[in-house]
Amino acid sequence: MSARRAADPSVAMSAEVARFAPLVQRIAQRVWARLPANIELADLVQAGLIGLMDALSGQENNPGEAFVAYASLRIRGSIMDELRNQDWLPRRARAKEQSIRKAITRLEHQLGRAPEEEEIAAALGWNLKTYQSALQDTGGQIVYLEDLSADQDVFAGRYLRDKTPDMTTILGSAEFARDLQGSIKCLPEREQQVLALYYQEELTLKEIGIVLEVTESRVSQIMRQAILRLRSNLGDWNDAP
Repeated sequence: MSARRAADPSVAMSAEVARFAPLVQRIAQRVWARLPANIELADLVQAGLIGLMDALSGQENNPGEAFVAYASLRIRGSIMDELRNQDWLPRRARAKEQSIRKAITRLEHQLGRAPEEEEIAAALGWNLKTYQSALQDTGGQIVYLEDLSADQDVFAGRYLRDKTPDMTTILGSAEFARDLQGSIKCLPEREQQVLALYYQEELTLKEIGIVLEVTESRVSQIMRQAILRLRSNLGDWNDAP
């Protein structure tokens, strides 16, 4: 009985799913950290597991180290599909985000520099606590899923010399990389540091908080404010509903 059960493909699949479950959890947590509070981490993990099983189903033998990179793409892709199917950023949060971005743009033109968060809050008629709370409700994405839809011709025209229906190629374009890097260099030093620790060093928000000696919540606020500055600086293409 045990020999037959060991040879059962479903048993082998379950073992591999358990083996790579921490990878799913890690990817889901990194995506979730940049999303509003209304998104459940468990939903992203479940979607990621579906992506993992799809990746495993294409493996004839036991997956090795090279499999991790492939599985990571499938897991993230499955999570993105799940978010596409949700109204993941409520209209009220979208409106707040747009108001913040417009205030940032207006102040940058007026001041000739990146505005402080107190200045942004004052421009919006909010106190600092209200502003920081609003930051927590923003999407936290430099590029939103809807920005990558095939009908975003304005986005394609800005970043690609040759328009293409495959909008994901934008993320690898030299034009987009150039503008993104230029925008990052214009960020306040603290915000540049948080982005570098998160995206390059791949630290968690909690780990970044330890490095900077601030709370995890404060790190999240700093990162979301940095991302809103980037979205503001990257052009009007992201104003599409």
